[in-house]
Amino acid sequence: MNDEKQIYHIPVLLHESIQGMNLHPGGIYVDVTFGGGGHSKEILKNMGEGSRLFGFDQDADAEKNIIDDPRFTFVRSNFRYLHNFLRYYGVEKADAILADLGVSSHHFDDKERGFSFRFDGNLDMRMNKRAGITAADVANTYDEERLADIFYLYGELRNSRKLASAIVKARSKKAIASISDFLEAVKPLFPHEREKKELAKAFQALRIEVNQEMEALKEMLAAATQVLKPGGRLAVITYHSLEDRIVKNVMKTGNADGKTEQDFFGNRETPFRMVSNKVIVPTAEEMARNPRSRSAKLRIAEKI
Repeated sequence: MNDEKQIYHIPVLLHESIQGMNLHPGGIYVDVTFGGGGHSKEILKNMGEGSRLFGFDQDADAEKNIIDDPRFTFVRSNFRYLHNFLRYYGVEKADAILADLGVSSHHFDDKERGFSFRFDGNLDMRMNKRAGITAADVANTYDEERLADIFYLYGELRNSRKLASAIVKARSKKAIASISDFLEAVKPLFPHEREKKELAKAFQALRIEVNQEMEALKEMLAAATQVLKPGGRLAVITYHSLEDRIVKNVMKTGNADGKTEQDFFGNRETPFRMVSNKVIVPTAEEMARNPRSRSAKLRIAEKI
């Protein structure tokens, strides 16, 4: 199990994100994407006496990494329920919240989870294996227009309509149950030189839909806005433009759409102040050490 913990996930922008949380003794801290526990372990090392840390994760596999520390509480839940569970544990306000929105390397490397086209297996992609629809359900039951919308909005694929049409045609002959079934239907639509990149986008789109990632992110950010005390920090690591846009909008305007609200005098109303207007990205050394970090962006805001 120790070996599994070591390879589960290499935390991205570790020191930058922990520093951005502005840890101090007696604080209440939340890691809403516990995963392999890398960020949480570093928080525990640095948060000081009398502090508490809550780690959220809906994936049963993450429970194998629970940290044996009386200051730590594991919450087996989607982070969209952040506010409800903190209240359940008697916490009204938090001093800092950290979210690493990247999919763990553990998920990509487990062929049974269906997150990667490198392996064959069930077309699943659920973060929470106990509930919800699978990617196979999406491929087999969504109508052509809805499939096209998913590939366009969540995968930013220009040939989304052709993809949807190919899937509908393939499933009329046999159900798309496995990764190989899906690849057989869509691979002919991708030029060989861009095949891996385009397939990654298609899989990203399915994963986002299966796990309702954009909806969950918006709900978590709204909950974080309520939960954080004045001066509290929100640190979020994003990996693609869709989630980064939502995070940036919430931090700058207080809402996911980026609509600026003004008071009677025309002053912009927002619950946050950006700690740094410049987005934080990994160093060249980190990107060389951990290729998964290459697209990572860290944004930090302080509750007003």
